[in-house]
Amino acid sequence: MKRIVLFISSLQKGGSERVMVNLAEYFHRRRYDVILVTQYRLEEEYPISPEIRRVCSEPDESALQGGRIRNFCVRFGALREIWNAYKPDVILSFLGKNNLMAVATAAFLPSKVAVSVRGEPTMEYEGRLMQMIARFVFRFADGVVLQTEGARAFFPKAVQKKSVILSNPLNEQFLNKRICEEREDLIVAAGRLDENKNHAMLIHAFAKIAEEYPAVKLVIYGEGALRTALETLVEEKGLGGRISLPGNVSDVADHICKARIFTLTSNTEGMPNSIMEAMALGIPVIATDCPCGGPSALIEDGVNGLLVPVGDAFALADAFRRIFEDREFELRLRENARGITEKLSPDRVDGEWEAYLNTL
Repeated sequence: MKRIVLFISSLQKGGSERVMVNLAEYFHRRRYDVILVTQYRLEEEYPISPEIRRVCSEPDESALQGGRIRNFCVRFGALREIWNAYKPDVILSFLGKNNLMAVATAAFLPSKVAVSVRGEPTMEYEGRLMQMIARFVFRFADGVVLQTEGARAFFPKAVQKKSVILSNPLNEQFLNKRICEEREDLIVAAGRLDENKNHAMLIHAFAKIAEEYPAVKLVIYGEGALRTALETLVEEKGLGGRISLPGNVSDVADHICKARIFTLTSNTEGMPNSIMEAMALGIPVIATDCPCGGPSALIEDGVNGLLVPVGDAFALADAFRRIFEDREFELRLRENARGITEKLSPDRVDGEWEAYLNTL
C-alpha cells in the first residue's frame, strides 16, 4: 500500500484547506495509507474521516522557550521525526513556509516531496528575501504543483520544468445540488473578510446601483479581521438594510443558490473555489481579472461570466447593470457557467493529482 503524507498548517476553513481535505478523502477511498500532518488544530476545521490519521507537528510549548533560531530547529526536528516515523512514499505540502519546511526537512530521505503554491507567489512569499529563498528551495523539490501560468512565470526555468498546473476539484455538494430556477434579487460573495478579498470595493459598487435597483440586496458570507471596518462602511453608505454580513455558514450552497449574481473582488487569487462552486450552481459570476490569473482561467469574459479590473468599483457596478438589464444574457451566462461541472469534476481532477503524484 502506498503511503502519502499531506502537510498543511491547519484544516481551518479556507479554499486550500478544503482542497487538502478533499484530496485526503479521495486518496483514502483509493486505498492509500493517508496521514494528514498539520502544524495546529484549530476551531471550525473541516471534518475528516476518522480512519485518516491526523498528526500535529507543532512541539509542546515547553520545548519552544528559546529564541527564534532555537525554536526553528525544534520545529525542524519535529517534522523530520514525523517523516522518519511514517516513511511516506510522497509528501504533498500546501502553502508558503510549509513548502520550504517540507523540502528542507525531507532532505536525504527516500520520500519524494511535492510542493504546491495555492495563490499569487509574491503573496505567499512576501518580500524579496522570501521570494529568493522560495525560488532556490523549490529547485530541490521532486514536484511542483501550481494553479496558473502566471504563478509558473514567477519561478526560474529549473523549477518551471518540473512544475505542473493542476486545478482544484469541485466540492461534490455543488455537483449534486438542484439548480434553482427561480432566483431572488440577490448578489452574494463569500470569502475571508480581509484586505485581499477587497469587499470594500464590492460595497462601493453596490452603493452605485442601490437606487437603480431598490429590490436588490447584497450578502457577504465569511469572517475576518475587517468585519468592523466593513460594517462601518455599510452604515456610512446608509445601506444597513440592504447589505448583510452573516459570517461563516456551513452549507454555502444552500445560502447562495438562489442568487442572481456571485461576485469575487480579490486583489490576487490562485484558483478560487468560490467561483467554481458558484458556476456549478449556475450563478453568473463577476470577478476581478486579478493576478496570478485564477479567475481568467475559469471565466471567458462575456461567455460564462464577467471579468472586471482589480479595484474598479465603477466597472463592477456596470457589470451588475449588464446582467440586471439583459435577461437573455443572464440566462446564457447561467447555462454556460454549468460547463464547469464536467471540466472540474472531482473524479477527473483528483485523478489528475493521483496520476501526477504517482509519477514521482
